[in-house]
Amino acid sequence: MKIGIYPGTFDPITLGHLDIIQRSLKLVDRLIIAVSSRTNKESTFSAAERADLIRKSLSDLNLDLEVDFFDSLLVDYARKKGAMVIFRGLRAVSDFEYEFQMALMNKKMAPDLEEVFLTPDQSYIYLSSSLVKEVASLGGNVSDFVTPSVEKVLHSRFAGKSASAPKH
Repeated sequence: MKIGIYPGTFDPITLGHLDIIQRSLKLVDRLIIAVSSRTNKESTFSAAERADLIRKSLSDLNLDLEVDFFDSLLVDYARKKGAMVIFRGLRAVSDFEYEFQMALMNKKMAPDLEEVFLTPDQSYIYLSSSLVKEVASLGGNVSDFVTPSVEKVLHSRFAGKSASAPKH
């Protein structure tokens, strides 16, 4: 059985992430969505909330996948899970530089693991969790970027915050 891992912070999961998930599923028998509970950025949602949003988004699309957490080296987590491949999404050259460095480090530590880069469908190439949160925090419509379950949570999280923003 070919096991793959799609790691990330998913703060929150977007339709771009879901595009990568659906396409990754064509390449492995089992896919684990691995939520990093360690992040260099301040998260809007806790790791548990992010995992819950992923599960809800997957159920919106009728996808039954494992959602798990990791807080160790990704290669150690992948070995523990018996994974053969790590999937990463690339949107722009800036993504490539960072992901390429990470892939080289992972390859050095775990030569048996493959890393596969997938570009999202062109309709999601510009999409990031940060942009989605910014639009939602300003009261904008995010329905084209996330599943209905994520949209509902975003609106709830940012309710009333856009009204207190300074007017220019």
